[in-house]
Amino acid sequence: MCLRSAGRPAQAMVFLLTVLFSITPAAAEPVRTAINAMNADILFMRHALAPGTGDPSHFRVDDCATQRNLDERGRAQARTIGAYFRTHDIAPDVILSSQWCRCRETVIEMDIGAAAPFAGLNSFFDGHVDRGETLAMLRARMDQIAPGELVLMVTHQVVISAITGIAPRSGGIIAYNSRTNTARRIDLP
Repeated sequence: MCLRSAGRPAQAMVFLLTVLFSITPAAAEPVRTAINAMNADILFMRHALAPGTGDPSHFRVDDCATQRNLDERGRAQARTIGAYFRTHDIAPDVILSSQWCRCRETVIEMDIGAAAPFAGLNSFFDGHVDRGETLAMLRARMDQIAPGELVLMVTHQVVISAITGIAPRSGGIIAYNSRTNTARRIDLP
């Protein structure tokens, strides 16, 4: 219905503007909305696009040339996500990254702060690390999160799925409350 056909164009315009301005930035922004709604203390993020699956058989954690890495689309995706975080003033207190190059590069391209490499976020997909030991390290680190602290953890699909039960796409973000073990997928606009 157009505003003129309503018979009261000024009242219709006032109503429309009232609705538009009543949407607060926090309500319209999905990351902050998820954090607030569930009192999330962790944002799990799967590394940005890296073509292929798993890692080559000659994989070495200390040599990026032996790993599956971000391509230009992945680097652009990470920069876009980082710009989104900066635009919406989403500033994690701590940033942790898997030791895999595609995770570390994701954080570098995001340009929202330095990440500490953390073995508890490493991928156990191809058996390069022990699943049980990795998840034990991660759970121990999650137990150390201070009240009110927000931690961004850039990692792999298998790690995120093991903790949250959700399999994110590349660059996907899952809000997680480590005290209640609840998770919510976040879809960025």
